Amino acid sequence: MLNHGVIDQDSFDLIVVGGGPAGMSAAAQAATLGLTVALIDERVTLGGQIYKQLGPGFHVKNEKLMGREYVAGRGMIGDIAKQNINVYLKTLAVSIEGSRIVIVPEGGKAQTLTGRRILLAPGAHDRPVAFPGWTLPGVITAGGAQTLVKTQRVVPGERILFAGSGPLALAFPAQLKKYGANIVMALEAGRAPGIAVIVRLIFASPRNGRLLLDALKYRWFLVAHRVPIQYKRIILEVGGQGRVEYAIHAKVDRDWRPIPGTEERIEVDTVCIGYGFFPSVELFRLAGCQLGYDENLGGPTVVTDSWGRTSNNEIFAAGDGTGVEGVYVAVARGRIAALKIAEDLDCISGKQADRMSKSSFRQIAAKRRFQRVLARMFAVGVGIYQLADKETTICRCENVRKGRIDEVISTTSDLSVIKAFTRAGMGLCQGRNCQRQIAALISNAHSMDISDVPVATPRFPVKPVPLGAIADEGIQDEKYFIDG
Repeated sequence: MLNHGVIDQDSFDLIVVGGGPAGMSAAAQAATLGLTVALIDERVTLGGQIYKQLGPGFHVKNEKLMGREYVAGRGMIGDIAKQNINVYLKTLAVSIEGSRIVIVPEGGKAQTLTGRRILLAPGAHDRPVAFPGWTLPGVITAGGAQTLVKTQRVVPGERILFAGSGPLALAFPAQLKKYGANIVMALEAGRAPGIAVIVRLIFASPRNGRLLLDALKYRWFLVAHRVPIQYKRIILEVGGQGRVEYAIHAKVDRDWRPIPGTEERIEVDTVCIGYGFFPSVELFRLAGCQLGYDENLGGPTVVTDSWGRTSNNEIFAAGDGTGVEGVYVAVARGRIAALKIAEDLDCISGKQADRMSKSSFRQIAAKRRFQRVLARMFAVGVGIYQLADKETTICRCENVRKGRIDEVISTTSDLSVIKAFTRAGMGLCQGRNCQRQIAALISNAHSMDISDVPVATPRFPVKPVPLGAIADEGIQDEKYFIDG
């Protein structure tokens, strides 16, 4: 049941925030077990980033031409449509308190939904990396470029340099190339896979054959189309008059720190950045859920038990918003969480939940074996956060440069104090793009482990909305009104 901004029910057995793979699998599984379900997503369609769909107005005659991810997404959306699930698109979840979620439909007023259980599956966004020139037009994240290509069929530039790390560094340039983009070079910050790594991947390949085959296909495609791939190199700087005209890259050590004397310049008009993803943990923080830290999972991770239950007994978590582990793990974790929630609400027994979840648990274990090998190859180095100079803009929303932030960091390690003095993190993104970079600066300046740097206080609303959408019209003060 698709609700276009009309909230005609305010209480559910389960509220799912996030319409990507994890959220859709959880909602569909819960509905089949008899739970009343609300599924909330801020996009115009379900699918999330990996299963991104075309918006209203597009008609696809041959789904296979859209790619495997699109087809898989259509299948999951079809499963949702078959169930009695209340789907709220173009709707932001801006706050959470106990069993209540505050939502704001596009163009509407804030409303509150209550759930006996809540599952948060907010996904992840591109890992922000600040370096000289990163704010120039022509610098685009992999997720942004993917949106242009997948939903608009727009290639972002004529001469494209891809710089990143991990499986994405093979997959995304290959996908762009298939759409006709001119990829002049792909830079991988990690080292090239050696014999030992290849052997470990082969041993970890049972139930992961498709992942290994995909990687080989992407690698062969780039080689066949003469796209050069350079390993252990990172983007240093981008320059140009008003937009990207060139990029400088260099060889790096094991910590991704640039090695002096290895710099090279390349003429490009577009630089696509894909250094992994950063979990969207804002709602978890606002709900007081316990967080951990693992740079190779994106940074902040949500602490859960094997079923996805957080430290808040009524809140569950699934998908890349809890720690980036990929689409297969996200789908399995969404299904597992729904089964435990159904058990909590006496819709199935514990034995049924155990039996129905066995295959999903096996899938997660298999995928994590594979990911552990990949993590050795592509472990994120601290050098990725040490590229900015004092003139580099760190906070794009408030236009705050590194030099100004360094001045305040020299007197404190409190991120909230830095935010108050510099305004870094006070803009529309509420620190999503700069807070991790500032934490790294604090870590470096005060010799702290970055996981020990306290983050800024979470605040409502976690996403920008018009003030009128959340204002209480029942409270008025006559002194602010001007007569006639």
